Amino acid sequence: MKKMKIGGSSLELIVGDITKQKTNAVVNAANKRLAPGGGVAGAIHRAAGVELWEECKKLGGCETGKAKITKGYNLPAPFIIHTVGPIYSGSSEDPEKLASCYRECLRLAKENKIRSISFPALSTGYFGYPIKEAARIALETVVDELKKNPKIDLVRFVLYDSKALEIHEKALDSMNIEE
Repeated sequence: MKKMKIGGSSLELIVGDITKQKTNAVVNAANKRLAPGGGVAGAIHRAAGVELWEECKKLGGCETGKAKITKGYNLPAPFIIHTVGPIYSGSSEDPEKLASCYRECLRLAKENKIRSISFPALSTGYFGYPIKEAARIALETVVDELKKNPKIDLVRFVLYDSKALEIHEKALDSMNIEE
């Protein structure tokens, strides 16, 4: 676990289960249909219950790099922010699309007066984004947004295992952020 202050906000890196987070919102690593699937999306849909899929069907899907918000249903978090990360292709668009996911989620959080949010490591599972590069993009984007938007008290990265945590810790340490 690692904690850091960014202005008036806290940034945390932990190993854990995204579906058990007691933040105001959790982020779903969604597919374009916002449908239940594998990985994070499957876990969130299973934990939230069938009402989540019923609400998602009404949203008309979501494009890569964008985000949509729903209720949390049976999750401890009252909201779920769904974002579609890029399927890694090695193209020059991949980093911008991944950064856009984090910016869009934080924008929705601000618009909905959400003060705490938990992110998984977007696009690093089934979508194949190399985790070292994804961690750097995620943390640089979130830190930049927190500096501009002090209305979010806590951003937590909920990582799958200790290896993912270590990669994110190294990426954060390399940024030389003044606490």
